[in-house]
Amino acid sequence: MSTLSRTLRDSSTMLRRNLLHMRRYPSLTLNLLLTPVMMLLLFAYIFGDVMSAGITGGGADRSRYLAYLVPGILMLTIGGTTIGSAVSVAMDMTEGIIARFRTMAIHRGSVLIGHVVGSVLQCVMSVVLVGAVAVAIGFRAKDATALEWILAVGLLALVSLALTWIAVGMGLSSPNAEAASNNALPLMILPLLSSAFVPVDAMPGWFRPIAEYQPFTPAIETVRGLLLGTEIGHNGWLAVAWCLGLAALGYLWSRSLFGRDPK
Repeated sequence: MSTLSRTLRDSSTMLRRNLLHMRRYPSLTLNLLLTPVMMLLLFAYIFGDVMSAGITGGGADRSRYLAYLVPGILMLTIGGTTIGSAVSVAMDMTEGIIARFRTMAIHRGSVLIGHVVGSVLQCVMSVVLVGAVAVAIGFRAKDATALEWILAVGLLALVSLALTWIAVGMGLSSPNAEAASNNALPLMILPLLSSAFVPVDAMPGWFRPIAEYQPFTPAIETVRGLLLGTEIGHNGWLAVAWCLGLAALGYLWSRSLFGRDPK
């Protein structure tokens, strides 16, 4: 059997293993999904009218703020879901199963590939569920063409891939699952410090660089532009560059940590 065939076979086996874990232990995924859903409902129904009036400078219109809000909530969903990847990897590293895998005739990289692919699929499913909640409470993207929908979904998947590799590295570098959860928390905090809830221009001057020069803001603005027809500008290229850079960094970091001999 060729190296490629063995890698694909072993990676698919590890993917099935991770998908079975998600099905048998759904509480972690549901807990991580609860935060973006609650944020969506809170900002849409409690703050929606006030935020809409403040952003648009016109009358209160909850539906307009909901349209603005949803792309940021989808990014928050991805960030939260990838925390589960860090926890899952840390559990594998500390509970002995990785040591067992090292003694078996399997491709070593298949363990990480299974985690990454499984996490990306989990992120996509989470985005679909949160998106369904958004549609149920009134979100519409009437101006988006089929191509723009495809590009938006593709960018969300690319963000999922990039953050998953970073989360895997965090899980590998953590001594236990609790530490992995804490180490990966910035993946959920950074979307809160972006343009997810208010435009960057409306933020205090000292805070704007924090919101502007980070990976989530250009990704959110790109998805927002694709779905709502707003200006994208240079955000599309910035978002793709951030994703490719983070994916490469996370991959090299994870491979280096996983390749070390256990102590």
